[in-house]
Amino acid sequence: MAIEYKRLTQKELDFFIQMRIHQLREEGAKEEIDLAPALKDYYERHMADGTFVSWIAVDGESIIATSGMSFVEKPPYFECPSGRIGLLSSMFTDPAYRRRGIAKELLSRVIEDAKEYGCGTIQITASDMGVKLYTDFGFVHNGNFMQYKL
Repeated sequence: MAIEYKRLTQKELDFFIQMRIHQLREEGAKEEIDLAPALKDYYERHMADGTFVSWIAVDGESIIATSGMSFVEKPPYFECPSGRIGLLSSMFTDPAYRRRGIAKELLSRVIEDAKEYGCGTIQITASDMGVKLYTDFGFVHNGNFMQYKL
């Protein structure tokens, strides 16, 4: 069966959330809280107001890969005069479907959405597995990225 690419809708949201949790665990997350309600609240609110978009890849009835882009705005700066930034997340492909160009296709689609939204830059905290995909696509490392946990 051919792989189909489509926008995430409310209908696929519960399965999308389960894939996101699986992804976080695969990337080493150890927290044992039930993250599903918070994810559902986030995705429902931000899909409704247009500040979260996602493309999924489907094989038959199964979602086999996901992508996500959250749009945020901060004061404009020289490298991003619009102040609009795309935060890439939820890039995950079922292990049985990896290395077939599916993630690259999903990435292309959410980047187009970011361009349409007016984003001047896209950021991601890449997993070790994802670094090659993003580097090949043209992403560059920002050595000054830091985080402060509250």
